[in-house]
Amino acid sequence: MILYHVLNRGVDKRIVFLESDDYVRGVHDLFEFNDVEQVNNLTHFFRSRANDRDVGRPYIAGGERKKRKLLVKIHAFCLMPNHYHLLISEVVENGMPLFMKKFNGGYAKYFNEKYKRNGALFEGRYKRVAVKDEAHFIHLPYYIHLNPLDLVAPEWRERTLHAPGVAMKFLSSYRWSSHLDYIGEENFPSVTQRDFLLGFFSGHAGYRQGVTRWLQALPLADEPRMTLE
Repeated sequence: MILYHVLNRGVDKRIVFLESDDYVRGVHDLFEFNDVEQVNNLTHFFRSRANDRDVGRPYIAGGERKKRKLLVKIHAFCLMPNHYHLLISEVVENGMPLFMKKFNGGYAKYFNEKYKRNGALFEGRYKRVAVKDEAHFIHLPYYIHLNPLDLVAPEWRERTLHAPGVAMKFLSSYRWSSHLDYIGEENFPSVTQRDFLLGFFSGHAGYRQGVTRWLQALPLADEPRMTLE
């Protein structure tokens, strides 16, 4: 299995998730377009976290849909205002380019129709980085999930964090990534395939401990190559 860190951002660094509904749609599309079969991206929506015990599970109007045939495994994800990060591996040959074409195109169609705009939404072809060594792999899930700290504690990228506890609390309130599902709080459990990483990190408790250590140490020496600059 080859893991890839996949990322892209809005053209001219524009914001591509303007409000909560856009984030929900982005998460929805990660689920919906991860299917070998052609799908209708309006077939279902995700249940509300606030008032439904099936948090983050798809509700399909008119009954259940047939089981998906995955193009890729989405091991982790994070949606940010003007970009996204994915950690994926292919399930079928050429699954990644097909999935990315469907996801980027499907979300762009939704966005352009909603905001009455035309043209490309994302900045060219998505960027992908193959995970080739253990040191890269060990830090990457944490790096992806810590990206929301840019919104409240941007100094984390300079290996400085004034209040790790506050940072962890913020991450636990940020819905638009797979972090919550990895710490054992159901958020959008249908989107990701978490068995591999949870096995490596010794379950939810091991992952939580790892995030805490990562926040305290911030080992970012190898991360500049994974930016969008």
